[in-house]
Amino acid sequence: MSERPSIRRTFESQLQALEQNLLRLGSMVEEMLDGAITALVNQDVALANRVIARDDEADQLDLDIEIECMNLLALQQPMSRDLRLIGTVLRATTDLERIGDYSVDIAKVAIRLSGTPYFKPLVDIPRMAQLAKKMVHDTLRAFVDRDLAAVQRICTTDDDQVDAMNSRLFDELLAAMQTRPEVVVQAAYFLLVTRFLERVADHCTNIAERIFYMETGELVELA
Repeated sequence: MSERPSIRRTFESQLQALEQNLLRLGSMVEEMLDGAITALVNQDVALANRVIARDDEADQLDLDIEIECMNLLALQQPMSRDLRLIGTVLRATTDLERIGDYSVDIAKVAIRLSGTPYFKPLVDIPRMAQLAKKMVHDTLRAFVDRDLAAVQRICTTDDDQVDAMNSRLFDELLAAMQTRPEVVVQAAYFLLVTRFLERVADHCTNIAERIFYMETGELVELA
């Protein structure tokens, strides 16, 4: 009779370890995104290269989490809430890994643009990045706290703010490209960065929707 509670305790420990690994990956990609934007603003090639070098570490952790999930699904055959938790972690790691990839993309832009002064100070892109970074942080916090109010805010107010800033920056950069041919290359790269940041926000809403599903059993689009 004592064996089943022991098995359950082991399973719960494995789930806790799985959650901790997800948070490790989340913290890693937060740092990568912050580093990539700082490298872009300061034209810091060394920092950009450090961000790029961390991509393999993030990819390996993503793979390790996927293997953990598959082992738990195969060996423990979880039901209901536990199954939703594992499924959420499995999907969330994919979104976090993509955020890491976008951070690498921004770092590569920083390297490409490092040799030439910017045609205007970078102010709005760092502001947009700050919103996106906050979404990553708040999404991970919502996962830890099982906070559905935060989930709703991430998928609506926060995502809308990033989308609005992306739209405004697109118009401004396009206007600069049309009137100042000499800035076309730089402005085009900045457009790529805003697109990458907008996609970071989208991946946060994906994770938030999975948290909602994990807690309610309802898989709906909240954004």
